[in-house]
Amino acid sequence: MSELKLITKIELLNRYEEMIEELRAEAESIKDSIKEEMLLRNTEELIVGQYIVRWSTVLSNRFDTTSFKKVMPEVYKAYTKQTTSRRFTIS
Repeated sequence: MSELKLITKIELLNRYEEMIEELRAEAESIKDSIKEEMLLRNTEELIVGQYIVRWSTVLSNRFDTTSFKKVMPEVYKAYTKQTTSRRFTIS
C-alpha cells in the first residue's frame, strides 16, 4: 500500500473515531435525561411503549489487589501472571 493510501486511511480513521466519540457523548446525554426522568418518577423500572427501562442498584464484591499486594507481597507475586498483548496507536 502506498504512503498516500496509508495517510488517507489514517485520516479517515481519525474522522470516524471523532464521530464515534461525538455519538457516544450524545448517547450518554440521552441516557442521562432518561435517568433524570426516572429519578423524578422515583422508579427503577419504567415501561414506555414496547420498552422496559431499568436503572437499578447493583452490589458487587471486588478483590482489593492494592491492599493485598501491600499485606502479602510474596503471595501476590506468586499468583501474578504476565501476559502479552499488542497495542495499536497512531500519533
